[in-house]
Amino acid sequence: MDLGLRGKTVFIAGSTRGIGFAIARCFLREGASVVITGRTMDSLEKAKAILMPEADENRVLAIKGDMTVPSDVHRAMKESIEFYGKVYCVVANVGSGVGRAGWELGIEDWQSGLQVNLYGGIFLVQAAMDHLVKQGEGCMIFISSIAGCEALSAPLPYSAAKAALINVAKNLSRMAGPHGIRVNAVAPGNVLFPGGSWEKKLNENREFFEDYIRREVPLQRFGRAEEIADAVVFLASTRASFLTGACVVVDGGQARSY
Repeated sequence: MDLGLRGKTVFIAGSTRGIGFAIARCFLREGASVVITGRTMDSLEKAKAILMPEADENRVLAIKGDMTVPSDVHRAMKESIEFYGKVYCVVANVGSGVGRAGWELGIEDWQSGLQVNLYGGIFLVQAAMDHLVKQGEGCMIFISSIAGCEALSAPLPYSAAKAALINVAKNLSRMAGPHGIRVNAVAPGNVLFPGGSWEKKLNENREFFEDYIRREVPLQRFGRAEEIADAVVFLASTRASFLTGACVVVDGGQARSY
């Protein structure tokens, strides 16, 4: 199936490992060019070296920056547009589920959780929307979480931030639609990848967490980063041309309300 992505450019925030890296690889396989971002040159160089066998050098642009810092986000977007001429799709894959549990949280806990899991997506909107509107086509995709869809055991700031991202996507889709821009969200469930939070949890108490997955997830397994990437690439494709304002849940059936 031709997804109509060949020759298009995709900006992927947070893409040196895990879900973001899988998204970059999936877009490359569809013939798109990708901008990958990371906080260190070491992580960027390693990611680019793995991706390069799948594409010529001009199809992978690596930009160092913290995607929760407005100046870094705007600089990265500007460099991407200057290098490729235009950016067709922006993927806001910014976040971390690390945080304190319970309700006895200080303002710093909330500020940190919102900065990492919400503000980065908002900064990308600010940096990219004028460009997308000017070219009259394109899309934005926010990586949320099923923790933003219903009550789970995730930290409150993380859950609130991911719920807010879904709301931002829904409202922004109504503003951007008349300009030819589609906006959607993807809410992953429990995704296992090297160096991720689930790998660490399994190393600490494998039996407990494997039992949790069997009990809570109808498909009785963890998701793979590639499975999230497939959903993202479909949403960006011409095959999803009438799909906007949606939140696509990819969680093996765990969520009950979506």
